[in-house]
Amino acid sequence: MEDKRKAMLVRIQGRVQGVSFRVWTRMEATRLGLTGWVRNEDDGTVTALMAGPDAAVSMMLTQFWQGPPGASVSSVTFETVDVGELPDGFNIAI
Repeated sequence: MEDKRKAMLVRIQGRVQGVSFRVWTRMEATRLGLTGWVRNEDDGTVTALMAGPDAAVSMMLTQFWQGPPGASVSSVTFETVDVGELPDGFNIAI
């Protein structure tokens, strides 16, 4: 049985900038076979759009709570979005 695909727009709050959170996210998302992007926001949060198999997206949502060394995550909020057009691979957006 094929795993359903889904897409999530995620906002991560806490100490998530200046700790390589975007690089870590790209590495973890690529390892899980997800596509999408991650970017820093002006308010100090990190936003990610990720799409892939349901199980991989769920795993990444759990991974966001850990983050890379030096990160301190206080909140992970997300919403399901239409898959639509996503980049190939997983990119760090500017």
